[in-house]
Amino acid sequence: MTLAAATDLAAAANENLAEISNVLVYSAMAVYTLAFFAYIAEWTFGSRSKVARTAAALTPKAEARKAPAVTVNQAGGTAVLERPKVVVRAAAGSRDVPDGPGAHGGDEKGDLYGRIAISLTVLAFCLSFGGVLTRALSVERAPWGNMYEFNITFSTTAVGVYLLLLALRKNVRWLGLFLTTSVLLDLGIAVTWLYTESDQLVPALHSYWLYIHVSTAILCGAVFYVGAVGVILYLFKDAYENKLVNGGKPGSFATSVLERLPAAASLDKFSYRVNAAVFPLWTFTIIAGAIWAGDAWGRYWGWDAKEVWSFITWVAYAAYLHARATAGWKGRKAAYLALLAFGCWLFNYYGVNIFVSSKHSYADVGLGALQSVGF
Repeated sequence: MTLAAATDLAAAANENLAEISNVLVYSAMAVYTLAFFAYIAEWTFGSRSKVARTAAALTPKAEARKAPAVTVNQAGGTAVLERPKVVVRAAAGSRDVPDGPGAHGGDEKGDLYGRIAISLTVLAFCLSFGGVLTRALSVERAPWGNMYEFNITFSTTAVGVYLLLLALRKNVRWLGLFLTTSVLLDLGIAVTWLYTESDQLVPALHSYWLYIHVSTAILCGAVFYVGAVGVILYLFKDAYENKLVNGGKPGSFATSVLERLPAAASLDKFSYRVNAAVFPLWTFTIIAGAIWAGDAWGRYWGWDAKEVWSFITWVAYAAYLHARATAGWKGRKAAYLALLAFGCWLFNYYGVNIFVSSKHSYADVGLGALQSVGF
């Protein structure tokens, strides 16, 4: 066999692998859709009779606050007035509120739908992982050389983080519905607007730092995403608990959904822990990028847009972690700061690559390309 024939054969094999990757990604999307409906069924058909724990824990306190009684004790001829403690709105982490029973409401029927949803999520994860792997084999490099590859790898990693937490027996099944929704959106954007034919890298990306720097960035983003979902749900659950404490009556839909979630304090603690756990890795990601820049461009820091927004994201998360550990900034203030930090990460992920011209613009998609398809 001649060298040219061997080259053509290898190219054909790579094209076949790239096509297999596409089929696997679309198959994963189909299974994620089934998982989405299974999660909907878990929330819809789960028992509603076991989801009144928060109301039961907080409503009596609200009633006690409205009618403070005065008790007179006679001790040694001296009258002592004892007033009950006035219950005020508790700060996050100080309410004695039990966690909700989960999306299925603690019953067998809802639990069955939940187990089906998790099984489908595992299958979709395997298909998506296969799509990432065959994409890598088709180009014989790391599968994150452009925005399309970054997206499919990011969504796969996010689901992997969720399944890992489940394997560690953490109470995170409530994440499933929100996760599959966002993963379907992410993959839809990838295959519709960001798709790029498998090809070789630009010279600057030919480095072992591609495996180190970009892989850690993807993992950090996946964990930051999980933390952001926890923060958003915390804000809803905290407002719900606050309304109960103040004697309000939330709507039936809000009650049936929010009562199933962990307590606001638990969601707040969960988000803080996952963000704190991955923050050192994000620090390493920035340092690794600086070292790679020194090798590729002869300088460690050049105030490129990607470098600047990576640092802004680092500062925002550092501020959140500091604020969350400070008594005066626990609760909603720190939660808003966490969402701001994740917003910075999202802009660094999408905005810089698509809308800003920089040395990191390897997405193979730009503003003009997006406008041409009506984005």
